[in-house]
Amino acid sequence: MIGLRFRDRLRCWALLSLVLSLSACSSLLGSDVPGALLFQDDFARPESGWDRYADATYSSDYIDGTYQIAISSAQTQAWSNPNLGVDDVRLEVDAASVSGSLDNAFGLICRYQDPGNYYFFLISGDGYAGIGLAKDGRRILLSGDAMLPEEAILQGYRTNHLRADCAGYRLAFYVNGVLIEEAQAAEWPDGDVGLVAATYAEPGIDIRFDNFTVLNP
Repeated sequence: MIGLRFRDRLRCWALLSLVLSLSACSSLLGSDVPGALLFQDDFARPESGWDRYADATYSSDYIDGTYQIAISSAQTQAWSNPNLGVDDVRLEVDAASVSGSLDNAFGLICRYQDPGNYYFFLISGDGYAGIGLAKDGRRILLSGDAMLPEEAILQGYRTNHLRADCAGYRLAFYVNGVLIEEAQAAEWPDGDVGLVAATYAEPGIDIRFDNFTVLNP
């Protein structure tokens, strides 16, 4: 199991990263038009509202026009949320492992309730993927007994385009435009979204995220 390290201190004004005003953001979040943009961030502005934190275990911050989660210890998971309240969503992001162990995990979160309750969509630098659920602090894979190898993943220190659909009970995971895994879950109808990274036995990873978007599915 991956050990936990959490920072749940992010600010609601992450919505300011949109070019639109707050009133327009509110209107977007209520939109039911398929494909409508609800939120986006290219991480060019360090003031857009994501966590900026560092300790001996991990750090999360803006760097070189991307968002970085770097983890120094083994068996550790860290993430960041923009404090959105959304239900059915399609999440997309460009993500890459840029240094450290490729026996890692990184990806997207939807329907985040608190540090122990959310859905996750993960790939690894060595080509594995999985959809899962954290429930009361316990993490369970929904897409199989273990993360499975997927040919659509570009292995090594390369960028992959990730997409996660959370629509009704359906959870779907796409990598580089290819649907790789699906699952069903009914724990929560809505919640926050976010980015996540984790180490296993080997410490030391540096994950970069860019072009994060939230859309209606």
